[in-house]
Amino acid sequence: MQNGTMEELWSTSHLSGGNQTYLDEMYEAYLADPNSVPEQWRAVFDKLPNINDQVTTDTPHAPVRDHFLLLAKSPKVASDTLAPSIVSEHERKQVRVHQLVTAYRFRGHQKAQLDPLGLTERDPVPDLDMNYHGLTQADEDTVFQCGNIYIGKNEAPLKEIVAALEQTYCSSIGAEFTHIVNTAERRWVEQRMESVRSRPDYSDEARQHILERLTAAEGLEKFLGSKYPGTKRFGLEGGESLIPLMNELIQRSGSYGAKELVIGMAHRGRLNMLVNILGKNPADLFEEFEGKSFLDQGSGDVKYHQGFSSNVMTSGGEVHLALAFNPSHLEIAAPVVVGSVRARQDRRGDHEGNQVVPVNIHGDAAFAGQGVVMETFQASQTRAFTTGGTIHIIINNQVGFTTSKRIDARSTEYCTDIAKMVQAPIFHVNGDDPEAVIFVTQLAVDYRQQFKRDVVIDLVCYRRRGHNEADEPAMTQPLMYQAIRSRKSTLELYANQLVEQKVVSQDTVKSMADEYRDLLDKGEHVVKSLVKEPNKSLFVDWTPYLNQPVVDEYDTSWPLKELQALADEINQMPEGFPLQRQVGKVITDREKMAKGALALNWGMAELLAYATLIKEGHPIRMTGQDSGRGTFGHRHAVLHNQKDGSTYTPLAHLEENQPTFEVYDSFLSEEAVVAFEYGYSTTTPNALVIWEAQFGDFANGAQVVIDQFITSGEHKWGRLCGLVMLLPHGYEGQGPEHSSARLERFLQLCAEQNIQVCMPTTPAQVYHMLRRQVRRNLRKPLVVMSPKSLLRHKDATSSLEELASGSFQTVIDETNSDIDPKQVERVVLCSGKVYYDLIEKRQSEEVKNVAIVRIEQLYPFPEERLYETLKGYTKLKDVVWCQEEPMNQGAWYSSQHHMRKVLQRVNSDLYLTYAGRDASASPAAGYMSLHLEQLEKFLNEAILLAQ
Repeated sequence: MQNGTMEELWSTSHLSGGNQTYLDEMYEAYLADPNSVPEQWRAVFDKLPNINDQVTTDTPHAPVRDHFLLLAKSPKVASDTLAPSIVSEHERKQVRVHQLVTAYRFRGHQKAQLDPLGLTERDPVPDLDMNYHGLTQADEDTVFQCGNIYIGKNEAPLKEIVAALEQTYCSSIGAEFTHIVNTAERRWVEQRMESVRSRPDYSDEARQHILERLTAAEGLEKFLGSKYPGTKRFGLEGGESLIPLMNELIQRSGSYGAKELVIGMAHRGRLNMLVNILGKNPADLFEEFEGKSFLDQGSGDVKYHQGFSSNVMTSGGEVHLALAFNPSHLEIAAPVVVGSVRARQDRRGDHEGNQVVPVNIHGDAAFAGQGVVMETFQASQTRAFTTGGTIHIIINNQVGFTTSKRIDARSTEYCTDIAKMVQAPIFHVNGDDPEAVIFVTQLAVDYRQQFKRDVVIDLVCYRRRGHNEADEPAMTQPLMYQAIRSRKSTLELYANQLVEQKVVSQDTVKSMADEYRDLLDKGEHVVKSLVKEPNKSLFVDWTPYLNQPVVDEYDTSWPLKELQALADEINQMPEGFPLQRQVGKVITDREKMAKGALALNWGMAELLAYATLIKEGHPIRMTGQDSGRGTFGHRHAVLHNQKDGSTYTPLAHLEENQPTFEVYDSFLSEEAVVAFEYGYSTTTPNALVIWEAQFGDFANGAQVVIDQFITSGEHKWGRLCGLVMLLPHGYEGQGPEHSSARLERFLQLCAEQNIQVCMPTTPAQVYHMLRRQVRRNLRKPLVVMSPKSLLRHKDATSSLEELASGSFQTVIDETNSDIDPKQVERVVLCSGKVYYDLIEKRQSEEVKNVAIVRIEQLYPFPEERLYETLKGYTKLKDVVWCQEEPMNQGAWYSSQHHMRKVLQRVNSDLYLTYAGRDASASPAAGYMSLHLEQLEKFLNEAILLAQ
């Protein structure tokens, strides 16, 4: 052939026009799945020109055919590289069968019978038709190879292959996994589903257990419905398969050696979960329905927000279950749960995520609609926030509140499509097929265990009673509720199936229901696996931190010589570790600070606080978008090698077997990250947990977490939290978005000693404040209006001696010895950076009869300490509160009553006046000239009017 003409070569080659259709089909198979074509063909197709960015079957093939013509003109390619020259019709059809198999794996879920109500209208899927791939009924009895199909044989008739694919991908389970780029993960899902055709054979015992769990799920709802008619409970009716699902998830996780499961969920089905999965005593639930509170102090919360914990026994041993508290912002509990799981894993040294498993149960509308879901997924594989994969379960009622049309509910095909961003496999399952539900649960647990990644179960069901038991859903969903009213429950359908198959008798079904109801009537536990005397080592003991008095003055001193040695130690670098020039200067200055040659700045004092706490046995965790170096380059807790990019964290290497010091630069999220750190801090009472905002106003993006967890969690749920929030705050002419951390919002949320709000003005103050946060047994969130310009202000310094002795001062009296208290006629009260502006103004104007007093802790307000300070000014005529924020912002509105109360004690004639910016809709001026003009005006008002 090599000696023939080109025409002869083309006419005899397998690239000839007679094989054009075959080439097109082979190329389409390659586009759908490169592994479905022989390696020699794949090598050819890999080298083809990039015709289209989209890899679809609509790719034009004319350029490809032109390329084949060039290949045909190469004798070497024609003879050595390509496939045999004679291609049979059967071989062509074999390729088409592979295409059909691939289509089922890609799109079978779009044909699956997922909706129990049968109302979902779906477009036909042409890819799943044999004719689309050039196969006909005449080919049904033809035997084809099954090498890439896991159906238990190497070859089978086409009709058997199609039947297997239909059952595997188009029955009660619709699997989405072909978006996963990892071939091993995709092949794993294919093998697990195809090998049993998504319908494993369960023993009669296992099926009876499923029936018993469904009986419990329905039984509780019926009992509550008859006992408390019309009372809101957000029942599980229509989604009862959740209970056998959760039972299987817990038991299977336990068989892998899991020690803890942390569960987050919104309202629907929560009471059922509490009683039938976590083992809450029904009698306690009934008392809550009748108005009793089990919280010793605080406001409490409604039943369907409450958390709970218990221990159950599995084949792998005892497992601790924790159901997180959840407010009405439905998805916000998801990152809280994951944060709690990470804390538990860190406590156990469980870096693979084998021993603690996060489970988040979602609603379909919220999962698709709320942005924190995306943020939580984005966190799932990052260093700071990974937990080895979360199992997500969606109770898909197919309606939010009244919005059921997809065109209104979302822009995606499924509510789960957001999960594809992290390549999580998604298993849609018909909730009225309990055995299919159990199978996907096993798949999900095994996948998470195998690959340590998130996985999603979309439990497609319905809600029988509407949004809540007092709602009439037919107002807005008439057709849906016509179908629901005529539909038998999941329990009835499954019980009838088992009776027909002679797995159980009708008497057995009735006795199960009667036995469950008897237990409820008696108010007894209904979870048989519940451990009566739980192993306390499985969970954290918060006893030392409960009911502790709020003590502001607390000794946080540290021996001076040891502090000097520690200051030297935290500046030690590995040999041959080149630093960037400016960072090198920072370290050099810190070496001088350790020797007493320089006063300590903010960064040095902060790192010394961490170092001393580590020495005292406290782990430290800090996250934020720039926390390693600090947004303003003051911290440099993590140092970067300028040659190879490696990092070194001195505080993590103070001594062997020290508590952990972890600082992470987080991804660009506030809501999910703050929620994660809240969850972390509620699970590690001994640790200092810090979230640092890049700018203080970024906390706006986490306001839901602040309102519904951080400031109110203790009062609603008795849930303690010691989270520290560092929020850079200060008016320096940087415009409205980077000046204010919205101090007023935090102060407005303050009540009943729920949080602490501080504005430290010296390095010594931040040192003692951070140490006090952990050394006291008190666990309250700490909100810090942290500085920006003060990080390098020439006067914002402290000595090692100030760190070594003393404690955090809630109020700092006048420090200038030139100001004689007996001559003071005015006291200016202030907080934060404005203190240094006032000092500079007083000095420039040579004012001697004005004292400046700093209130470093705005809540709990230090009334007694302020009284002790002011009563020393015997000639006091007036008191001014000075702030740099506008009048309607900052501390003025929320704190003036505290100050006035103190003034009345000092002298009833004293009146508190205001000096600061005028009320403003915007937090700050956007122009430097206006900023400086406003500053000059209120500084004059604060200092000069005393003359």
